[in-house]
Amino acid sequence: MTPAELRRIANRIRRRDVQAVFEAGAGHIGGEMSVIDLLTCLYFHELSVDPADPLDPERDRLILSKGHTALALYIVLSEKGFIPKQEISTFLGHRSRLNGHPNRVYVPGVETNTGPLGHGLPVGVGMAKAAKLDRRSWRTFVITGDGEMQEGSNWEAIMTAAQFRLDNLTLIIDHNRLQQGASLADTNELAPFAPKLAAFGWHVEEIDGHDPAGICRAVSRATGTPDKPKCIVAHTNKGHGISFMSDNVAWHHKVPNVEQYEQAMAELAEAAE
Repeated sequence: MTPAELRRIANRIRRRDVQAVFEAGAGHIGGEMSVIDLLTCLYFHELSVDPADPLDPERDRLILSKGHTALALYIVLSEKGFIPKQEISTFLGHRSRLNGHPNRVYVPGVETNTGPLGHGLPVGVGMAKAAKLDRRSWRTFVITGDGEMQEGSNWEAIMTAAQFRLDNLTLIIDHNRLQQGASLADTNELAPFAPKLAAFGWHVEEIDGHDPAGICRAVSRATGTPDKPKCIVAHTNKGHGISFMSDNVAWHHKVPNVEQYEQAMAELAEAAE
């Protein structure tokens, strides 16, 4: 798909996300807005996945380690055909399989349960190592939040991935500079990430995480370094696409009121034109 087509899909996903959070009265809307462009480019441009066969042994794997933004993943999966689009309206509802964090037992296309931060990358390292042992060509992608990178388990996984030369593994850091309740800088400033990952033996790129062309180029199999895992530091904005949410830490899991909902939907409608 072209960058313009990917932007249109991402905008449609943002609108559905805002609507679902408003209707459910809960969600993590800020981080969902920051990660949607990354998920859209992966699922609609790069990943080898088949909604008709979600457990195909040769599929690429995507782990959303920042599992609190599960709603964004659910909507992407619905747009791709893994689950019915109308099911999004059940988000967080009684007996709904669309919980606040993704569960692979219930939702086709979810590779592993996430929620407790710092688990996704270690699991992804294991998946990538398994592909190497089996001499398979499928790839593993892991999306973490930048605040999540404060978890020590991630750095153990980073060392392990370099040790085993997992060039079939791509870590994408959603670097929106904000975490729950505060900025990254005011909590435990790990930025800049690029020199740290490079020092651990990774191939590292920094991109605009809202630019489809740049995202697609960075996640491509054609980019990278043989025998090195890849890290993409995606510079994003929390609440991206909505003026009063953008770069506002209050919108980590705040729910818009009626006026805010209408404004958000109007701004996203204008962006789609």
